[in-house]
Formats: sequence, C-alpha cells, structure tokens
Amino acid sequence: MTAPVKRPRSTLPDRSRDDSLVRAGRALRVTLLVALALLFLIPFYLLVRNGLASEDDITSPDWTFFPSTLHWSNVSELFDDPTVPMARALLNSSLIAVLTTLGTLLLASLAGYGLARIPYRYADHVFYAILGTMMVPAAVTFVPSFVLVSSLGWVSTLRGLIVPTLFSAFACFIFRQYFLGFPRELEDAARVDGLGYWRTYWRVVVPNSRPVFAAVGTIVFIGAWNSFLWPLVIGQDREAWTVQVALATFNTSQVIRLHVLFIAAAVSILPLLVVFLFFQRWIVAGVERSGIDD
Repeated sequence: MTAPVKRPRSTLPDRSRDDSLVRAGRALRVTLLVALALLFLIPFYLLVRNGLASEDDITSPDWTFFPSTLHWSNVSELFDDPTVPMARALLNSSLIAVLTTLGTLLLASLAGYGLARIPYRYADHVFYAILGTMMVPAAVTFVPSFVLVSSLGWVSTLRGLIVPTLFSAFACFIFRQYFLGFPRELEDAARVDGLGYWRTYWRVVVPNSRPVFAAVGTIVFIGAWNSFLWPLVIGQDREAWTVQVALATFNTSQVIRLHVLFIAAAVSILPLLVVFLFFQRWIVAGVERSGIDD
C-alpha cells in the first residue's frame, strides 16, 4: 500500500489579501489627505465667517458655523473707510508686487545665466559672494538702505518701495543651478546661427525656461505682497500704504475692529490665491529642475 503523495503548498501570493491591503492603504491615504485639507482650509473659513459677521457674532461664546445674518455691508464699510485707503493700498501692493517680480526675474536670471554659462575666471567667487549675502540679517542692511533711499528723495514713492528689493540672491541661486543643467545643444545651435550671449538668452533660454521663471516669479510675488516692515518705514504717506500696512491700522491700542480686520484680510489674500492656483503646477517643476547638480 503506497503512501499518499503530498502536494507542495502554493508559493503564489494571496491576491485577495494583497488587494485588501492596497485598498486599505489607499483609503487611509485619502482620509489623511482630506483631514489635512480640512485643517488647511480652517483659516480661510475663519476669515470668511468672521469677515461677514458682526462684532457680537465674533465675540459671542456660543459658536455657530455661520452667523444667522451675513453682513455683506462689511465689504462696503472696508472700502468706504476714510481713514484707511484700502483700494489705494491694494493698487499699491499690486504695482509693487508685479514690478518687483518682473525686475527680480530679469536681474536674477541674467546674473544666473552669466554665472552658469559665460566663462569668467572669478565666476565662482562672485557666486559665493552672492550666497554670502543670504547669511547677512536684513536688520543689518535696513538702516543703510533707508538712509540711501531718504537721501535720494524716494520716501513715500514707488521707487523707494521697489528698487532696493529688486535683486534676490535666492532667485539668482535658483536660476544659476537651473541654467547649469540647461541643454547646451540648444545654445550651440543658436551660436551657429550667429547669436551672441544676449540674443541666445532672450530667444532660446527664456522661452525654454518657463517653469523656473513661473516658480521663482510666484515666490517673489508672494514675498513682495506680504512685505511689511520696509513698506511701513518707506511708505509714510497714506497714499503710499500697502495692503499689509493698511491691515495693521485696524489693530490699534485703542480699538480692534474685528469684522473689518477679517474681511480686509480675506480681500488681501485673493490675489495670492489667484496667482498660486494659476502657477502651482510650475512651482514644483521649476524647483526640481533647479536642483543642486553642479
């Protein structure tokens, strides 16, 4: 009588178990992302909720998701306030942010391209000197910059608010790293056609570098829009106030107008949301392409 033959156990993975693990992991990931998204949206909800509420609704101990009556008149109260020219402040911040972004992109990209492509004996030394300026605290250069701007008569002018902030060592660094990895074949083809450095930069490099321009431009725009200390000191006249300075006037030692402060903050972030949503797909791509790969 022969012994029964034992069949070897299957070594194939349990597909049903793997599929359940994958689904559980996907569900956990989605749940975590939704929770993080809700946490991220809480400040925006508070801005809208309190901006359309009355003072009593904001300070009431009985919290409601939205007040029973939405006070849309808070928006008109914000722009009709004679002591705070909010419309003028929005216009000033828009002009300063746009012009600062355009000027920074031009200067920093030219400097980055020159350091990356133009043969120069001391190019690395210049680059390290530019990086060294990033380690100097802004407070060290604040007073000399103010004295220079004041001596030029640029106090309470757009020139005084824009020109001292045009060059960015960080933007120069990003552009230089990006241009180091830019395809040289395109530049060689341009030089065969008789183009010099300037025309190669303008006609070949810039059109093929839109992601990094969009990424750096978005970062510079947000930084210029949110700038507070320099516009506070230079913009001494009310007609030269920016959004951040105007927001600070609603919070004084005598009175805090909460509903106006919240609706003003909500209005002030709308341009940033538009810019970020429009350029967000280029921000990560531009920073990734500018990786430190010397």
